[in-house]
Amino acid sequence: MERANRALGALLLTAATLASCATSTQEAGRSGEPDDPVTAARRAMVDRQIRARGVRDPLVLAAMERVPRHLFVPEEIAAAAYGDHPLLIGHGQTISQPYIVALMTELAELTGGETVLEVGTGSGYQAAVLAEIVERVFTIEIVEPLAATATERLDRLGYDNVVVRYGDGYRGWPEHAPFDAILVTAAPDHVPEPLIEQLAVGGRLVLPVGEHAQDLVQITKSASGVVRRDVIPVRFVPMTGEAEGKEPGGGRE
Repeated sequence: MERANRALGALLLTAATLASCATSTQEAGRSGEPDDPVTAARRAMVDRQIRARGVRDPLVLAAMERVPRHLFVPEEIAAAAYGDHPLLIGHGQTISQPYIVALMTELAELTGGETVLEVGTGSGYQAAVLAEIVERVFTIEIVEPLAATATERLDRLGYDNVVVRYGDGYRGWPEHAPFDAILVTAAPDHVPEPLIEQLAVGGRLVLPVGEHAQDLVQITKSASGVVRRDVIPVRFVPMTGEAEGKEPGGGRE
């Protein structure tokens, strides 16, 4: 990790926009000393992209400051890791814009100690953010190479409270249900009923829904039913496998 940090630091110092971010956040170091370029870029990301847009949950803000986002993207684009945009991670998949990761995490309304399901592991970044807050994260990825690299990455970075499974997440992970929160990082055209069934009473399901026009949706489950709230328009990659009408277990790559 130290070598990767040094390499990214050099790239950040030569990039005008991130250098500006670093300068503006050097005074914010907890020790009173200037931050290294990577830490400065991460703090600037939280201040300018996340807090400035209204995310206020201190657990979410702290988690976004801690997780080394540049280690969850391909090395050749690490210098762009803290930018205000999604990034391609291979196999037609993306790592979401930092603000969207933070917003989805905040909408889960976590307090610590929860068990959370994530559908769509991708590079493992959202799982790592969740793992900084909750007790246990179960995450499912339908693209086998991404599941393998995410497992290796999360293990290497010490996230021993995350379990990754390769498979179709449409039907959740019933062996570990109920979940206090479920986050879905790809868009089905409808809300999967199995995920609602596996949500604990009082829990939140956060997911993008829609085929062409998508909305980020928060569903809260109570003893009497569910309440749906459409939050903002979004654009995610489509959810594949059973969500698109394939047989259960299909759609794997």
